[in-house]
Amino acid sequence: MKTHLLTFTAPRRVQIIEHTLPFPGEGEVLVQTLFSAISPGTEMLVYRGQFPKDVPIDACFPGMNETFQYPIAYGYACVGQVLHVGPQVPADWKGRLVFAFQPHCSFFVTPYQTLIPLPENISPETACFLPQAETAVNLVQDAAPLLGERVLVLGQGIIGLLVTALLQQFPLETLVTTDLYPLRRAASRALGVSFALDASDPNLNDLLRQALPSGADLTLEVSGSPLALNTAIEHTTFSGRIIIGSWYGEKTAELYLGGKFHRNRLQLLSSQVSTIRPELSARWDKTRRFAIVWDILSKIQPERWITHRFPMTQAAKAYQLLDKQPQQTLQILLEPNLI
Repeated sequence: MKTHLLTFTAPRRVQIIEHTLPFPGEGEVLVQTLFSAISPGTEMLVYRGQFPKDVPIDACFPGMNETFQYPIAYGYACVGQVLHVGPQVPADWKGRLVFAFQPHCSFFVTPYQTLIPLPENISPETACFLPQAETAVNLVQDAAPLLGERVLVLGQGIIGLLVTALLQQFPLETLVTTDLYPLRRAASRALGVSFALDASDPNLNDLLRQALPSGADLTLEVSGSPLALNTAIEHTTFSGRIIIGSWYGEKTAELYLGGKFHRNRLQLLSSQVSTIRPELSARWDKTRRFAIVWDILSKIQPERWITHRFPMTQAAKAYQLLDKQPQQTLQILLEPNLI
């Protein structure tokens, strides 16, 4: 069996490499990929060469290099169907629709225990949002919003939209979002937020003061821009919490820590989906969190945010679009077996 694997070979260069797959061994299955979602945050750091060198890749992602360095096969939102099962695999796995934390490829062989079967009410397109939705759940659990709080979300990419959709289920006093791009602000308004503001507006600080006169009790930074932390610090109230969900890679920015940050006893918390908040870990595990995530996906229906689909043979165009014209996109899917 031949497979085609998307590989980042240098900054802004991708190549589709053909490999020969072994037949599934004991405990393994062969999966044909139906859809593979591009992460416009993390993958663009890899595409642009902005990832920190020698940082280990998350251990839950099989089939990838141990550290971020070229050449690298990267991706973690793959949905496919099991075509063949090896010895010691229950026969009913054959034909199942499954999710895998797998690089972009047309076929792959993996231990069946690494796969997550799709619930019957979840379409393959919706299932592509599983890792983003898990990240959003982790962010909200780390943020622990309280009844009546004033909340600010910086960034309305897919993670930001999912976070916003979750926060809309809480009895907040105010929910304000910001983003650079009209398409994303429109999606945010469709979720029913109090205000969806233009992050590039020169009067943004004044607009945020009007929307949040007393400041935000809770701010979530998911824009991918470290500069946004200054906005978070400026508009989070005394003893407020700032939850940082972005991964900035090697991007840096000058932070202003001498004014409100110094006086306001602000809390800055990094949130990363690989682990569960220590206070929750005695009661929560990945199985419980994934059960919640599937339920959330069925309710939010994020497939409405898919703006583009590309055959994997045209992946270079997909990454160029994200790199040069991100204002046109929300979520891009690759279809590895589409000619």
